[in-house]
Amino acid sequence: MPNHSIPYKNTGYFSKLICDYLAEDKSLKLFYNRFPNLENFKHQLVEKQKNFTDKKRHLLAKRIMLQYGDNSLSQSTLSNIDLLKELTTFTVTTGHQLNLFTGPLYFLYKIFSAINLCEKLNKEYHNYHFVPVYWMATEDHDFEEINYFNLFGKKVKWERDASGAVGELSTDQPAGKAGGLKEMKDLLKKEFGESENAKKLISYFSDAYTKHDNLADATRFLANTLFYHHGLVIVDGNDAELKKCFIPYAEKELTENISFKKVSETTEKLTALGYSEQVHPREINLFYLRENLRERIIQREGRFYVNETDISFSKEEIINELHENPERFSPNALLRPLYQEEILPNLCYIGGGGELAYWFQLKEYFNKVEVPFPILLLRNSVLLIPKMLSEKLQKLHVSIEDLFLPQHELMTKHTKEISKIDIDFSQQKEFLKQQFADLYELAKQTDVSFLGAVGAQEKKQLNGLDNLEKRLLKAQKRNLSDELERLKNIQNQLFPNQSLQERQLNFSEFYLEYGEELMDVLKENLKPLGSNFTILEL
Repeated sequence: MPNHSIPYKNTGYFSKLICDYLAEDKSLKLFYNRFPNLENFKHQLVEKQKNFTDKKRHLLAKRIMLQYGDNSLSQSTLSNIDLLKELTTFTVTTGHQLNLFTGPLYFLYKIFSAINLCEKLNKEYHNYHFVPVYWMATEDHDFEEINYFNLFGKKVKWERDASGAVGELSTDQPAGKAGGLKEMKDLLKKEFGESENAKKLISYFSDAYTKHDNLADATRFLANTLFYHHGLVIVDGNDAELKKCFIPYAEKELTENISFKKVSETTEKLTALGYSEQVHPREINLFYLRENLRERIIQREGRFYVNETDISFSKEEIINELHENPERFSPNALLRPLYQEEILPNLCYIGGGGELAYWFQLKEYFNKVEVPFPILLLRNSVLLIPKMLSEKLQKLHVSIEDLFLPQHELMTKHTKEISKIDIDFSQQKEFLKQQFADLYELAKQTDVSFLGAVGAQEKKQLNGLDNLEKRLLKAQKRNLSDELERLKNIQNQLFPNQSLQERQLNFSEFYLEYGEELMDVLKENLKPLGSNFTILEL
């Protein structure tokens, strides 16, 4: 299985913030706790061990087992859940939305990053145990973000009305409504065909979405099935008993606005360094959660209002509501990390660039509430290249690294490389500049007012050469259009919509061809503590 990698900063797809973090830029040290290397995990687990109680561990293990219900669990997953009760067990966590049929490819990369890091830590630290966790974002309420996946260039979409937390959405389609999950299953049968891998994919889809009552249960089943043999533990934070642990922080959020103050201070420091704000903090970073409802809590003139509803509370009433019904209080993107770290014995959070960006806004808030800030690790990113496309690239003498260029730059670069005519006028421009340098000296010796005329003429001549170079390039692109079109088609297949493959394609497109070998290849080749973008030739 040929594979190689390139630095993230050379791909052009990662922000300056993330590239600086990977380079351990000193200016960013204020915004994280420890950099992800093996040595730092030893210090992180000592800090977390002091903070995380035995009572929390037993509650966590109990709630996770109840959440799994009648799902079949592998022995390694059962063992990992039981080990969570031990003071020497810690988690490595990644989170993801409940995207239909896993959504984009990077769902797999996130989870394998967590699994492989745990295996590495288990080998390094024999007196401890490390458990990979997938945190399901069941409380998110933006259904339009998750109700589809891309397949063969088309959007496969679940059509239904939706409101409230997506994890609670019923998988039953209302009578008379088209575009349901059963209809989608029939569509997939046509798209996937009759191969053994196709039949397995259909069974995954059918068993997940037509045999489970809600989207959270369906997603748990699917993730558990895909990673059955790897000890993955799946956690749903939308749990009344687990949320009891979060009551003290939620109460301070309602009465003291601590997160708003601290996150705002940190964000100002980040933006002063030239980085963008990823998430904007609100005065109260909590939603109110009921059936078919997840709306922001807003404080106004001494009362607490649930946005877009008639629900309101006095200060005393909302504190009572929090203590009596903690499941009705849902953290937003900025508060969810704290909730997660409060209920998990977690050492490391693995996420994409956008996720890590908002974690960087949280460091001072974690310090204020005295919760250990986890190690932040950029998930593995991967480009999968089928053998057929790899062979075509070799025939065109194009490097895989060049495919990361914007398409117009790739076309220009390849045209200049294969053109029998030299399109680069740099030599002529340098010769022209030297001639004008002599004219400048002459002007200084005769009439200084002549300098402006010399400068204007130089600019005119250089612009003329630029225009000639552009016209020659355009002409050569027309002459070489057949080869350029082949190259463009390859890049479009590997970078659909001029975006990273992992953000666009669903795993099923590759599973149809490679089956379980796809999972084995990813498991074998993803190196979570590596600092490069992975390229796998299938």
